[in-house]
Amino acid sequence: MRFRRLLIGLLCLAGLAVLLDFGVAAYSEYRVSRLLRTGSDLSADPEITIHESLRHPFVAQALDGQYGNIDVRARAMRPDIPGRITVEANLTGVHLSMRNLVDGNVGQVPVDEVQARMRIEPTELGRLFKIPDLQVFGPPTDKSDGSGGSGSVPTTNGGTIILEGTVPVGPDADTVAVTDPRGDGGEKVTKKKVHVLADLRLVGDEVRITATAIAGRDLQADTDSVLPDQDRIVIPEQDRPAVLARFTRTLDTKNMPFGIVPTRVQASGGQIVVEGAGRNAIVDLDRLQKQ
Repeated sequence: MRFRRLLIGLLCLAGLAVLLDFGVAAYSEYRVSRLLRTGSDLSADPEITIHESLRHPFVAQALDGQYGNIDVRARAMRPDIPGRITVEANLTGVHLSMRNLVDGNVGQVPVDEVQARMRIEPTELGRLFKIPDLQVFGPPTDKSDGSGGSGSVPTTNGGTIILEGTVPVGPDADTVAVTDPRGDGGEKVTKKKVHVLADLRLVGDEVRITATAIAGRDLQADTDSVLPDQDRIVIPEQDRPAVLARFTRTLDTKNMPFGIVPTRVQASGGQIVVEGAGRNAIVDLDRLQKQ
């Protein structure tokens, strides 16, 4: 009987310890989230995940003032891109006392390693390029590689990607919005879904997307096609520079989390993803974006 009571007591203590650990972790994640939202002028609380394990429960990390792994994810506004972009960071080896966290004194926090990412999604890319149906694919691939030619392999710096979108083609196309059916002079402007090859490159603190060529299938007529005439139009030689210009843009990387310098860019899942890393860094946990 005595052993049974002891066992029940130990189980109750273990349950209380789990509840305490969960409560303290939830409070800490909330505090960091609110500080980041206020300091970075975000429109919503960012997602904060402080990872723990049986060997390293949250309370033990908090008492020690060292957190093994923290994930940060937020949606941020940019003045040059209509809409929001996603910024992410993984912090490894965060040195922060519980007292400073409670007091809100979380500036200048030492971190062993920071992995940072900035993701620009298809919707925002379409608004940026002023091509509503813009799609981004990885580099052209050999259909024998098992990907079916879908371009699922990410591209690194200096890689070629495929951009697809509907743009106006014709003599007045450079002054006509994609959604306008006619030019300023009343001439009919043809809209065509175009596929272009583009160079994706990280140059300093800029991401440069430079359209280099129109895909071969848009340069030659398909005599066997049963598509409507509009979808079988060949891009005339004189209109190709204007089409390529519509798929060319330069982006800055000022929204990289905690000011981490970007070192890699790739096209993945229809997004443009910029990545960077820093070791033995000092970050402000109350400011996700540099002002």
